[in-house]
Amino acid sequence: MRSRYSRFKNWLKSQLQRITPGTQATKGALLFLLVASITIYVVTSGISFVAMGSDPTLILLIIAIFLLVLLIAYVGYWLLTKILKIPKKVIITLSICLPLLIVSFSDETPIVFGFLCCFVLLGAAIFTLTKTGFKNLTVIKKVMAVAGLLIGISLLVAGSVGYFKRGVAVPEVINAANLNDKKTPLSLPSPATIGNFKVQKLTYGSGNDKHRDAFGTDVTLITDPVNGVAFLDHWEGLSGWYREQYWGFDDTELPLNGYVWYPEGEGPFPLVLIVHGNHIYQDYSDTGYAYLGELLASRGYIVASVDQNFINGSWADIAGGLDDENDARGWLLLEHLRQWQDWNADPESPFYEKVDTCNLGLIGHSRGGEAVAHASFLNTLSQYPDDATISLNYNYEIKAIAAIAPVDGQYQSGDTRTPLKNTNYFVLHGSQDADVTSFMGAKQYERITYDTNDYYFKSGLYIQGANHGQFNTSWGDNDVGTSLRGLLNRKQLLEGEEQREIAKVYLSAFLDTTLKENDAYLPLFADARVGKEWLPETIYLNQFEDTTTQLIANFDEDLDVTTTTVETDITTENLTVWREQEIKMNSGKKGTRGLYLGWHYDTEDDDSVAVEDWLIATYTLQVPFEQFALDSTKTLVVSIAKSTESTDPKSGGKWVENENDSDNNRNEDENRDEDQEEDESDPDSDQEKEEDDEQDDDEPELPLDFTIVVTDSQGEKVSFLLSEFSGVQREIPVILWKSEALFGDSDSENVFQRFAFPIEKWSIKNPKFNVAQLHAIQLRFDQTPQGAIMVDNIGFSTDFKYLKTTNKEALK
Repeated sequence: MRSRYSRFKNWLKSQLQRITPGTQATKGALLFLLVASITIYVVTSGISFVAMGSDPTLILLIIAIFLLVLLIAYVGYWLLTKILKIPKKVIITLSICLPLLIVSFSDETPIVFGFLCCFVLLGAAIFTLTKTGFKNLTVIKKVMAVAGLLIGISLLVAGSVGYFKRGVAVPEVINAANLNDKKTPLSLPSPATIGNFKVQKLTYGSGNDKHRDAFGTDVTLITDPVNGVAFLDHWEGLSGWYREQYWGFDDTELPLNGYVWYPEGEGPFPLVLIVHGNHIYQDYSDTGYAYLGELLASRGYIVASVDQNFINGSWADIAGGLDDENDARGWLLLEHLRQWQDWNADPESPFYEKVDTCNLGLIGHSRGGEAVAHASFLNTLSQYPDDATISLNYNYEIKAIAAIAPVDGQYQSGDTRTPLKNTNYFVLHGSQDADVTSFMGAKQYERITYDTNDYYFKSGLYIQGANHGQFNTSWGDNDVGTSLRGLLNRKQLLEGEEQREIAKVYLSAFLDTTLKENDAYLPLFADARVGKEWLPETIYLNQFEDTTTQLIANFDEDLDVTTTTVETDITTENLTVWREQEIKMNSGKKGTRGLYLGWHYDTEDDDSVAVEDWLIATYTLQVPFEQFALDSTKTLVVSIAKSTESTDPKSGGKWVENENDSDNNRNEDENRDEDQEEDESDPDSDQEKEEDDEQDDDEPELPLDFTIVVTDSQGEKVSFLLSEFSGVQREIPVILWKSEALFGDSDSENVFQRFAFPIEKWSIKNPKFNVAQLHAIQLRFDQTPQGAIMVDNIGFSTDFKYLKTTNKEALK
């Protein structure tokens, strides 16, 4: 027996020796990997160098990183030789190459691993074939060398093609809103139409800008700097030193710089400030909104694109930089407004009495999108909340706040996210945003409340295919950094001009509605279909609430699923999912609770099979009609989003007996679901997908639909399908990085949409129905065999056509 083992061991050892790479293969693999990794690092660093305005100090950083990598390699070599019997050359080479590849590809692990394998195989094969010679190799090593060469070339070609390819396709999804073509477009000119005013331009600023003549020698109006010490943390160290070297000032002398587009005419004209977000400060961001400045000025607005590049980030922040500085961005906007107030009152100013200081609007992008909310909040305070020894007392007439793909919570006053009250707010966000990867503006949307009889509204717009950067012409389609552009999946993107057209339509309409009191465009903010003749073809999800909205249920009042915002009764039947919980997003919690409902009928994979009436799932909400004074001017409104959880959670997970139990008896349901994972029914999992019963077809699934039944106190009923407005939009597939497609990952997010059903149409369905005594609203899930939805904000609002009369002539 021992001799047999010895013979087998010797045979195995000889076989391993036959396939063990030779000296030349090892040498070639390491050398090729080293050269290729350094080359990639130099190329990507060079691209960044150019993008940052060829800043010579960046070369020092590039060299410093390379020297740091060499130091890591030496330390790694010293440690590993003490622990593992790995050849010194291998340790040194990997210690150098891995950090360089990780820096070059932003820690995209599949990309780093792929190129590592590619370079090792190519180097080993090339050196073996050229140094040792093909004829001198054994048969097995000839096969290995050729195979390594072919695989290495294949990986290199595939990687190169993948990098330069625009992106990968994602599963098709049906546009639920487009299945209902009954929406009549607004019979108005597009709000993105160039107006009748001739546009003039100028700049204002310090007059001594080191890098831009527009704020230096060519500046039109000189402004005094402001002291921002109280609002900026960590202007110090390497970051602070380099910031001062580059800009020529410190945090005590922040400039008020801006590009201005304004209409020729007497005025006064509403004033709109636009502010960019965080971007490398050598690549100036403020000129990227000229398309909005030109448009809005032609339509009768004074527009200033504000420069805040000096508090953006740069390479010097690698050791730490400004922290939570978005309050400073908001405060700077208020200081700009102070300057405009002064110009409006100064007879020597070109803007003397031309600014309508009672109608001010703020537009912000990214961190600027959060900053405009902070500006609106700080504007109402007498003291700075983080240091009450500092007085504010601005109190300007800011009536319109618009946020483009904003972040949320970067700055929190007293560890509390910014609340807003009695203001108009609009936020838009793209599904393909690779910078702010979650609809974070929806959180600020939820924190806006109203307690006034004046008319205000808030609106959210989610856009399939829009990214972060194309709302700014200088940022473009690269949301993550210059050298990483090829790693992004840009196949889903709208064209830049299309994306900016959406911004022009909505932002122009928002300002006309809020600053010029022309409410003809108001329906656009609740339903993009009324503007379909102005907008590019894609999926739009609208959220909307105004001061006429009265809620029956917002599900925020307590943890009891049987209670709502007003005192009422709730009954349910046959639901497979029924709970209330915090609504989750890709970026954490939304800050509000919602109702989760699910239903599941066993139709044996045949959706045409009718379900017995007594098995239909329902959710019924009784209405205290005496509190709402309902009539034909009102509209039933509800916000709904598709939930991606299991519609039949009790068929698996904690509801199913463990397979290891001593009792091996299994009922039919357990046998059917024995392959399901235990956590399938976890309601808190954002990544949980549809149950196994759903068909994995090539054909996209139809939107969810169900019946809404309303009943009055006498038992008269009116029923209508949800799809009379729109079906529930299925989740929009999102793949931000090409590497995600390899593993089936998705960055999709569940986004709410407002559904509206005018009450005046109910009497057409049933003339006996008494809307003034509406008794119950029932969601009857009888149209789709299975589904799960999230519900929020059930209530009533005034139909748009019964709001104040619009001066439509002013819009022509």
